[in-house]
Amino acid sequence: MTRRFLFLLASSRSDGNTELLARRAAEQLPADVEQRWIDLAEHPLPDFEDLRHDSDHVRPTDGNTGLLFDATVAATDIVIASPLYWYSVSGQAKRYLDHWSGWLRTPGVDFKATMAGRTLWGVTALAHEEFEVADPLVGTLNHSAAYLRMRFGGVLLGNGSKPGDVLRDTEALARAKTFFAREAPLARFPYEEV
Repeated sequence: MTRRFLFLLASSRSDGNTELLARRAAEQLPADVEQRWIDLAEHPLPDFEDLRHDSDHVRPTDGNTGLLFDATVAATDIVIASPLYWYSVSGQAKRYLDHWSGWLRTPGVDFKATMAGRTLWGVTALAHEEFEVADPLVGTLNHSAAYLRMRFGGVLLGNGSKPGDVLRDTEALARAKTFFAREAPLARFPYEEV
């Protein structure tokens, strides 16, 4: 299967440090790898309503929900590019992941089986020098991937607060050069046995 990357920009600031780091990593992808970039601030999703017991489910076809659903199921690799906001993903990224719950019940699409084996990646910039503070963000993405039996490529972390700061993080830029070249393992919950 030809690899198709979906980059979801989940920041309230365009051209911020997270996006700059994600674009640096994406530059390393081979030319034949399809890249699709969607800015969640420009394509906002409505708040997720949990209707699993209240209504019939339909395939999302309209507006941003339909756009993101179709882009998600078409991708082999999904990259959540979210700054670290209060130690986790941004509100836009969280809302997107919340919609996965509804997509699990989409008629005619076994979303869980469709996503199994695909790869979830993360890219984030944070103002802390101690990257351990991003553990909740990493856990959110890893556990989301594990639930759907996806692969988890990890999170590319960079340091930056003011716009452009991440471009001075030489270690992050070096990691960006090989980030997507690695074979991602199947995601696991921490308590799963190998």
